[in-house]
Amino acid sequence: MDIYTTTIIISIVIFVIVGSYAGRKVKKLDDYFVAGRRAPTLLIVGTLVASLFSATIFLGEAGFTYAGQTGPYILFPGIAVIGYVYGALFFGTYLRRSRAPTVADYFGKRFNSHRVQKIVGYTIIVALGGYLLVVTQGAAILLSDLTDLTYTQGLLIAWLSYTAFTMYSGSQGVILTDTIMFLLFSFATAASIFYIFDDLGGIAAAVESLARIESKPDILSWHGTVGPGTEWPTAMDYLIWTVIIDMSWGILYAVGPWQASRHLMAKDEHVVLRAAIYTCVIVLVMQIFIYGIGGLVNVVNPDISPVETVMIWAAKNMVPEILGALLLAGIMAAALSSASTFLSLVGFSISNDIFQREEPLTLKMTRILMLVTGVIVLIASLYFPANIFWLMLFIGTVFASSWGVVAMMSVWSKNITAAGAFWGIAAGFMFNVVPAGAEFIGLISWPSYLNPAIIGVVASLVVTIAVSKNTIVTRTEAVYRMRLHRTPETDCDHAKTKTTLIAPKILVVFGVVMPFIMMIYYVIPYQTGADKLLADGSIDWFSGEALLALSWAAMHIPLGIMSIIVIKKRYSPSAKLKNSSVHKKILNTGELKNGE
Repeated sequence: MDIYTTTIIISIVIFVIVGSYAGRKVKKLDDYFVAGRRAPTLLIVGTLVASLFSATIFLGEAGFTYAGQTGPYILFPGIAVIGYVYGALFFGTYLRRSRAPTVADYFGKRFNSHRVQKIVGYTIIVALGGYLLVVTQGAAILLSDLTDLTYTQGLLIAWLSYTAFTMYSGSQGVILTDTIMFLLFSFATAASIFYIFDDLGGIAAAVESLARIESKPDILSWHGTVGPGTEWPTAMDYLIWTVIIDMSWGILYAVGPWQASRHLMAKDEHVVLRAAIYTCVIVLVMQIFIYGIGGLVNVVNPDISPVETVMIWAAKNMVPEILGALLLAGIMAAALSSASTFLSLVGFSISNDIFQREEPLTLKMTRILMLVTGVIVLIASLYFPANIFWLMLFIGTVFASSWGVVAMMSVWSKNITAAGAFWGIAAGFMFNVVPAGAEFIGLISWPSYLNPAIIGVVASLVVTIAVSKNTIVTRTEAVYRMRLHRTPETDCDHAKTKTTLIAPKILVVFGVVMPFIMMIYYVIPYQTGADKLLADGSIDWFSGEALLALSWAAMHIPLGIMSIIVIKKRYSPSAKLKNSSVHKKILNTGELKNGE
């Protein structure tokens, strides 16, 4: 047994032991569903990052950058991940105030409608069930590539490892193991990229060398490889596609179940906000590392096939054995962390959100349903073909289309009704899935500006507004929304607020520093290696690469400033006076029509 296999086996055993041990603390459903609502910032950051970083990023997206899209994947300034920040500010903190056990349960309570809760639960089961299938298959592929195990044997081991502690300990075990996994793959990835840079003569030299790769001449350009043989005829087609996908994933990070549900576990709203902002920065840095490794492998070996194995090749050939073993164990951990998160969410929805029960739900029954869910996923994994990257992109847009409009309006609109929410979710889901399915089987090819995600979001917005205008906002719905806008008095604390404000200040500094880093270590070396400097040897400031490098400041500095303003206003002592005003409005609220 080689060092790679040994390290992966040891890490899996540790995760199972730790996750199972955490299950001993689970005494009631609140512990099982939301970890007792007492998780600190580190655990929320750990579970947010780990549940996002799965085989889809380490295998699918790294392979995508290796194949020709390194430039745009590094240069674009995190359009998607800013969703963590605006999601926490304008949805996540309000979600936590609901004290619901699941995100679907929040929608049910907000609109006083089990029908709304049920349709939200079904979207979780269908979409996250599909994503769970993807990450389970990714873990099985990884195990079969690294060991003598067959795909089926790897699938059984991967499935059993995450199902065992997820079924027993629920969220209590998931957030603890997620954090350990996050620390493992973050350390291994960071150490690997710096080692690779050093081996290639430094960052600038490595980027220059990659820019000179003749077989992939546009790999570091702002649009990457486009044209014949790709999905994008022109650079503009790629730009439209990537902006739509990134915005869709931003909405997913803001309100989607496997990210937003983490806010329900936080100790208080300050933890929600700190964790979201720190996660935004950490995810961006980690993505740059992973995509950087994926692209730089071309300098040493531009002919890896299949491209999804590029990180595996790098771990075995470009870093010391022990570091490579930790990197592979980290990739395996990322796959298992996402799988455990998705299994828990699908299982929670099946047990809590779909059926109305006369008898209260028990911990024993929830665990049984979790196991049944896992068995169904195992069987499906044996029969469905693996398509890690593209299926991952599709699933992300489903939540943007079906949830984005209704989730934000549930907090900020007085006019949205239960019927509007139900049909808005249904329309967003169907007008995404049906056009995407039609394109997948070859019936139609949508232009970039009519991506199914856009069609779904527009349909959801139109239907939600139209139905809400013709139905009544009940007093129960109106009062519940008003109560969401009462800031918890325990969070109106000067010391807590002062600590929380550190996070957006770091985001502002990040926005100031990143353009310089991008210019020095990316744009200048790229333009040098690709012979794109101006005739006098200076930077072409009007190139796509230079403009995207500068856009990091335009994206993150205003976001950090906005966060500072909102946090100060919301958690100042004057917020307690606002609570009194909201309370008076609640007492005076009668039956309402369209929020009036």
